[in-house]
Amino acid sequence: MTQTATFHDLKGKSVFITGGGAGIGAALTDGFLAQGAQVAFVQRSDSVAFCNAMEAQHGRRPLFIPCDITEISALKAAIDQAEQAHGSVQVLVNNAANDQRHTTVEVTEDFWDWSQAINLKAYFFACQSVMAGMKKAGGGAIINFSSISYMMGNTGYPSYTTANAGITGMTRSLAREFGPDNIRVNTLAPGWVLTDKQLDKWATPEALAAHLERQCLKTHLAPSDIVDATLFLASKASRMMTGQMMAVDGGVVATG
Repeated sequence: MTQTATFHDLKGKSVFITGGGAGIGAALTDGFLAQGAQVAFVQRSDSVAFCNAMEAQHGRRPLFIPCDITEISALKAAIDQAEQAHGSVQVLVNNAANDQRHTTVEVTEDFWDWSQAINLKAYFFACQSVMAGMKKAGGGAIINFSSISYMMGNTGYPSYTTANAGITGMTRSLAREFGPDNIRVNTLAPGWVLTDKQLDKWATPEALAAHLERQCLKTHLAPSDIVDATLFLASKASRMMTGQMMAVDGGVVATG
């Protein structure tokens, strides 16, 4: 990826990313490595080939920990493993999510619990798990990924948009609670980022054209478009920014 900004304070920082081996998460792993950070990430799918490519590119290998984040004990164990390898987590990026399409009438209790476990519950317990280490390190930054989908009032995935809205509320509460320990908590809400998954499943020509019409900027978002905003929120460049929601969407929604 093309590096457009350098955040010198991220060099050597211990970074933990959920879903860091594919889609936006892979771009984030690449971006933090380019800044000199020590990156650990969890991913359900095999990411060895991706780690090989990152090591060849950056001269440092990210720590890949296979994990299903809906298993909270496994998620906590993965964070412990990352801290043993790189020291206390100083930057947490809760990125992993699943926007499987569904209608209200289709939703069973099991599906609801599964969806909330991926899209909200794991975020909370990851935040809880890094608290002590960040406090010990003198502070840290947490970036919780949401989505503009709930602000648009989108249909087609009501459990997902419910979790997205919950992430914003959780971020504000945790920012207030964690602030005295110099731990910043912010939400980043991407627009429609054309990952391979989105292109394979839902990005029809008609849907793409309709969404682009809603954007102020007439270029579709790629995973790399999300990286610099995340680096900014992780860096001391945003040291007095917490409890905020930042949209990176080409100008679809207004957050003021």
